Amino acid sequence: MNLINVEGLSKAYGPVPLLDDVSLGVSAGDRIGVVGRNGDGKSTLVSLLAGRIEPDSGRVTHTRGLRLGFLTQRDEFPAGATVRSVVFGDRAEHEWAGDARARDILAGLLPDVSLDSPIEGMSGGERRRVALARLLVPETDLLVLDEPTNHLDIEAIAWLAGHLKDRTLIVVTHDRWFLDAVTERTWEVSDGQVHRYEGGYSAYVLAKAERARIAASAEEKRQNLLRKELAWLRRGPQARTSKPKFRVEAANALIADEPPARDTVELVRFATARLGKTVYDVEDVTVRVGDRTLFERLTWQLGPGDRVGVVGVNGSGKTTLLRLLEGTVAPSAGRVIRGKTVQLAHLSQELAELNPAQRVLESVEEIKRRISLGKREFSASQMLERFGFRGDAQWTPVGDLSGGERRRLQLLRLLMAEPNVLLLDEPTNDLDIETLTELEDLLDGWPGSLVLVSHDRYFLERVSDHVVALLGDGRLSLLPGGVDEYLDRRRRSEPEPQPVRAAAAEPKPAKNSWQAKKELDRLERRIEKLGTREAELHELMAAHATDHEKLLELDAELKTVRAEREEIEEQWLILADEA
Repeated sequence: MNLINVEGLSKAYGPVPLLDDVSLGVSAGDRIGVVGRNGDGKSTLVSLLAGRIEPDSGRVTHTRGLRLGFLTQRDEFPAGATVRSVVFGDRAEHEWAGDARARDILAGLLPDVSLDSPIEGMSGGERRRVALARLLVPETDLLVLDEPTNHLDIEAIAWLAGHLKDRTLIVVTHDRWFLDAVTERTWEVSDGQVHRYEGGYSAYVLAKAERARIAASAEEKRQNLLRKELAWLRRGPQARTSKPKFRVEAANALIADEPPARDTVELVRFATARLGKTVYDVEDVTVRVGDRTLFERLTWQLGPGDRVGVVGVNGSGKTTLLRLLEGTVAPSAGRVIRGKTVQLAHLSQELAELNPAQRVLESVEEIKRRISLGKREFSASQMLERFGFRGDAQWTPVGDLSGGERRRLQLLRLLMAEPNVLLLDEPTNDLDIETLTELEDLLDGWPGSLVLVSHDRYFLERVSDHVVALLGDGRLSLLPGGVDEYLDRRRRSEPEPQPVRAAAAEPKPAKNSWQAKKELDRLERRIEKLGTREAELHELMAAHATDHEKLLELDAELKTVRAEREEIEEQWLILADEA
């Protein structure tokens, strides 16, 4: 049955149309992934399909009585809302409590959250889970999801993928593992058109590579990033349970002459020469935050050329581990030995150290005009092109960039400094698939040591050679089976969740719980004040964009405010877990 029909659809914001005379349809049972570069019109397309915005020309027709659920990138809730009021509205408890699907959704998304918990004060990940529960509980004919995995950890993403396998949906996401796990068709939004492919992300990569093979010469084929990514897909970790469903003969023909993504021996040799034998030795380290012990007598070594992915539940200490290596968190006991030749770069989750008055190219050339990656040399302008800043975009003021563009610029500035150790904390946030592919290719030829924290399974498995986990026992556990082994261990170690806690069945408050609640309220008020001050500082920086001395003063205060907010947010998370 045809659910949505689109005829001659056009939409523009400015002189260049995002969509130009597009015609397509959505049928019951379709599972469609939407990909494309940031700004090419993915969110505009799904908003038009959902009837959230009107086209400039053409028409979008819904079948009569279509029940459509739409998830936006921003999670908004009424003032004073609770989990119960958002997810179930006015429905009586006996109505939804007898619904097995509703209970499964609560168990998967909100296993430790009381239905009477207020939304205000929740973290981004918790708010995203509530928004998803609100969307998934009602019966729908079609789900339209715009970046559903934002703020979710690996476990929540795995649960969501499993739940959505039987739903009709259209999903915009940069999470390539999620696309492969959930979708069966792919739409690529590019140059005002929607190009359609059969299959999920891996099949889409294959189809694009086949087109390139037909159109390009043999040498150009070998340089094609899509073929390189396809080669990795075919040689990926053995633990991957969702192998791509390609035509094997076509895939083998494409990668027959493709070298491995990384020449491990050559990179390690180069890394050893640059770094020396010692990078980081963590010896018998204990780290405590408040009354909580995150690491206890931890001994671990990061060697030259090591590429390590770190996984673990929120609050387990992933970010703290990076700060321990950086030196901004001191151990309570033990010591961290840092190699004498280490040149460290740390990409945090914050967007700092960018001068809004500078042009994009100036911001990169301020660090370095040329960079050597492996055996090749690139100019700052060439590197910007690889990161999606083409032509006139290199002369855009930094203050005019979007969050995703600032993320790309910050990451490039880090690489231009030519560090030999990279600490990356959720580097894929706000990056589109094309930029992620370019970043992966750059890191393939980068010879240093790397520690990566990411909820993006595809990126984590693609970039790292080993995966370690924080499982709550105060140490790092090596996972030969990668992310799948981590999820399996988590499933085996946790009891069956008991999500539905009605008001009459609420457990008795623990002794001194009122003190914990009082402290949480105090921390929340302080976080809110710091957030307000941070917004004020951004406005002041925009107002003084031409006053460099004032900008430096404001930037220094901004860093102090952010650091204090991070520290208080970490205290809040720890206290909330214990409360």
